[in-house]
Amino acid sequence: MYDFFLAAITDDMYMELTEEDTKEILEELLLAALPNFEFPKDKNLFEINMVNKTFPCKLSLEEKKIIRSYMIAEWLGQQLANVDLVRQKYSGTDFKFTSQASHMEKLRNLKEKYEQEGWHLQRLYGRRKLDKDGTFKSTYDVLASSPKVYTRRG
Repeated sequence: MYDFFLAAITDDMYMELTEEDTKEILEELLLAALPNFEFPKDKNLFEINMVNKTFPCKLSLEEKKIIRSYMIAEWLGQQLANVDLVRQKYSGTDFKFTSQASHMEKLRNLKEKYEQEGWHLQRLYGRRKLDKDGTFKSTYDVLASSPKVYTRRG
């Protein structure tokens, strides 16, 4: 999961840290992101083996993308919370200077974008099921069916 996350971002900070420090930060991001995954299908993603840092089940690509979106949102939240990381570093004449407030607003918007992406991916994930023949089918019939009415017996 960590490699999948790191492939989606560019941050030179991870190159400067030790492998242990990087893993510790990635673990924090993962643990902060997981509660946003509301209803994983038939899986308990919250019981990570903390010794060897593995999930109790194999994750699908779709599940990895949902978790990664929320990890990126958490990562951006850390960027916003840490003034040192928010400091703009520009070089060359190709870059136009913008204010730090403007930069932070762009980070906030990007964080919100990844939160919305995670939410959207979860909705798609919840609307599909893998059929016995290996194809995805819509769960619309279950969603559109009338809810069962329960009565209280006296």
